[in-house]
Amino acid sequence: MKKFLLFLAGLVAFMVLLANIGPMVFFALGIWLLYVIFKQFMKTDSVAGKVGWVIVGLIVLSMTISNMFALIGVVAIAALYMVYKSWKKEDDVPVVHHIKEDDPFTNFEREWAELNK
Repeated sequence: MKKFLLFLAGLVAFMVLLANIGPMVFFALGIWLLYVIFKQFMKTDSVAGKVGWVIVGLIVLSMTISNMFALIGVVAIAALYMVYKSWKKEDDVPVVHHIKEDDPFTNFEREWAELNK
């Protein structure tokens, strides 16, 4: 049942990721463009050039902010990663299933398993 629920959670996260792939691309493009605009702003010495880069930067910033739904896609990627890690994680099965009280090696294995948790 746990594997089925993990599968459903992964499927939902994958669908959310697919729905937000466009805003994620434009969000990343907007951040990159803001970086380029900032670099150009710092290189410019004229006041008119700086004002022009600020105006272009504000336009690109407004377009980048409109793609904030991309953060939902990032959360979906994180959810997919957690589902993958949970899927690959083995169940906590004790090392010793049948404990004989008179066997010292079995007691040692049981105590070692308790210490390693």
